[in-house]
Amino acid sequence: MELDPSTYQAIQIDKRANGVVVATLNRPDRLNAVNGTMHTELANIARDADNDDDVKVLVLTGAGRAFCAGGDFGGGDDAIMGRSGLKETREIVDHLLDCSIPVVSAVNGYAMGLGATVALLADIVVAGKSTTFADTHVKMGIGAGDGGQVIWPLLMGVNRAKYYLMTGDRISGEEAERAGLVNFLVEDDEILDKALEIADRLAAGPGLAISASKVGINQYIKMVSNLVLPYSFAAEMQTFRSKDAQEAVKAFQEKRDPKFTGR
Repeated sequence: MELDPSTYQAIQIDKRANGVVVATLNRPDRLNAVNGTMHTELANIARDADNDDDVKVLVLTGAGRAFCAGGDFGGGDDAIMGRSGLKETREIVDHLLDCSIPVVSAVNGYAMGLGATVALLADIVVAGKSTTFADTHVKMGIGAGDGGQVIWPLLMGVNRAKYYLMTGDRISGEEAERAGLVNFLVEDDEILDKALEIADRLAAGPGLAISASKVGINQYIKMVSNLVLPYSFAAEMQTFRSKDAQEAVKAFQEKRDPKFTGR
């Protein structure tokens, strides 16, 4: 099955002759925040790339000033909805972990919430000195349920991850490299070039052996994911219905700080 760029709207697909595909999250006016369309496409991209025999490496990046600012809480008709949105979120995580070809993330600017999860689930993470990671769910009064509880502790350690997930604090590219979140730290204008250098090298390598060298590790991550995600999803949905979450959305739309009550 061929990866068809025409089936994507919120993600720009660039298929290159050497088998490298660059998938660019393309809502720069919203810092590539995830609306309903992008959410569906994020659930599909790793699976579609993996099913295309001509694709050897998938590179994920963002247009403009950000990789992805997380979920789009600005309202509108194209929102991430209910049970179908929950199913897609599980598919975003599972399809990235099931992907047999290498996935490289070129993380420019902000990588927040779900954006951070997508970036960090890549096999190789390239970031710039001004890149900023954060799992900001808690700042919206909701639990970090979309994969952050899976990948952050595996990369940086349990207690460090709990601190960042409980506070929503930001971590710079340089701090992220020291903490183990990032493989390569480069100047901001070199992020995509470095990611493509790595992708080109992998695309020219022994594809079956490369796949065999990553899939087993991803099975380990998926074992953790299968344990953690059912609870974290359920807890996230419960907190979505909280008064704190309602207050956070209202405060976001009114451009003010939320007043949390712990309920």
